[in-house]
Amino acid sequence: MKNIMRTMRSETFLQRAVMLGCSMLLSAAPAYAQAQAQKKPAPPWPDKAVRIIVPAPPGSAPDALVRLIGQKLALTWGQPVTIDNVVGASGNIGTDRAAKAAPDGYTLLFNTIGPIAVNVTLFGDKLPYDPLKDLAPISLVTKMPNLLTVNPSLPVKNVQELIALAKTEPGKLRYGTAGPGTTQHLSGELLNTLAGIKMTAIPYKSSAQMTTDAIGGQIEVLFHNAPVLLPHIQSGSLRPLAITSLKRSPAAPDVPTMAEAGVADFEITAWFGFMAPARTPKPIITKISADVARIVATPEVRDRILAQASEPIGSTPEEYAAFIKTEVVKWRALIKQADIRPD
Repeated sequence: MKNIMRTMRSETFLQRAVMLGCSMLLSAAPAYAQAQAQKKPAPPWPDKAVRIIVPAPPGSAPDALVRLIGQKLALTWGQPVTIDNVVGASGNIGTDRAAKAAPDGYTLLFNTIGPIAVNVTLFGDKLPYDPLKDLAPISLVTKMPNLLTVNPSLPVKNVQELIALAKTEPGKLRYGTAGPGTTQHLSGELLNTLAGIKMTAIPYKSSAQMTTDAIGGQIEVLFHNAPVLLPHIQSGSLRPLAITSLKRSPAAPDVPTMAEAGVADFEITAWFGFMAPARTPKPIITKISADVARIVATPEVRDRILAQASEPIGSTPEEYAAFIKTEVVKWRALIKQADIRPD
């Protein structure tokens, strides 16, 4: 009888152990399945079309450049790349749309200087995004300088003569801007500040009309993107005095820099680059940056950029982030000193 009882107890213990083991296996199954799912590799990026938002109109300098690079990226990735021109509010609308897009690498921003480095000070709390927190830098593509030109009827042949004339007639000389905080506006105010002069800013809704008025003599002074003004310089419609980059351009080798012309510490460029919504996966950021840098270094793209009197770059994300921070600080100081305000 005792043997029978011991056998029954042993069988009961064994049954309980088996049941407990099964229970543990069943409870571990979801965790195991989840772990296996996490180990499953993500699909390769990109596996569908990529959209690039550019906060500038069709036919503009950044639009032409991003379309050229976009074609090369489409070939590299084996997926369509579409360009979406979203203009308005000094570039803020398109930039905000990119900042609020899903951080999956399928919406990128081809940014311009204004919405990233200028508007954060110009618009302050009214800016609907934070360029340093809501966007991830990918690559600085190029810097595009302005040319300082005057109407040929103005009796000045160089920057120092322009400064001397401005000092004799404060406020009389007029220069055109494409709106508050644009590189044309910043260039004029930077010259006012560094040279101790007072030229009057004349805002235009159309940069084409601004250029036409400079040629016609309605305004005496014009800072504008080098690619726009080079044809008018070559035709003799405008007289070049200086270029706003730190080095002379091969596209205009006879035009001195502002520093060479006697205005030290003067540099301003319109710069363009790629950014993505914050929290976009780091591997995607790294891949895009490397692909862009390789494309910018190709002879076709490099020669196109140089022909526009611009500097081809193609930076790392870290280099671009550091550059943006220095630009924000630089233009914040000038905007406050010159009391530049949005319309």
